[in-house]
Amino acid sequence: MKFFTTCTSIEEVKNLYRKLAKENHPDTGGDTATMQAINTEYAYACARLAKGAGLSDEEADREIRLSEEYRKVIEQIIHLPGILIELVGNWIWVTGNTKPVKETLHKAGLHFASKKVAWYYRSEIFKTRGNGAPLETIRRKYGSQQINAHFNKIIDQS
Repeated sequence: MKFFTTCTSIEEVKNLYRKLAKENHPDTGGDTATMQAINTEYAYACARLAKGAGLSDEEADREIRLSEEYRKVIEQIIHLPGILIELVGNWIWVTGNTKPVKETLHKAGLHFASKKVAWYYRSEIFKTRGNGAPLETIRRKYGSQQINAHFNKIIDQS
């Protein structure tokens, strides 16, 4: 299987991965073998593109590590009903009917932001002290990409 051969950027690989994960994840009717093949090819495609993008070895390794880290988190939550998953800057935000799935979100490494009434995940390298800005303000500043099956569109709010 060659899922990512036509992708020319890491962003294309990530977008295709999200689409394939929604279609093939075992929790949504897919099979484990196909999902494992997708995961393997995803990691290889990210590595190939990061190394070919003129990045230093350190930058390429960082990009590969971050892609894998975020992929693992999204894979754990993408099948959950009633939630909306968004990539906003370098963070994953989850809103919607999260109360019934809060334990799964917590186990996946997300944290609850009570002022925003949303769950979030960010890599340790992006850890900052929050300024309390509303989520809508953050979306406008960084743009937002929704990645749920029912909300698979890119919103340009820059």
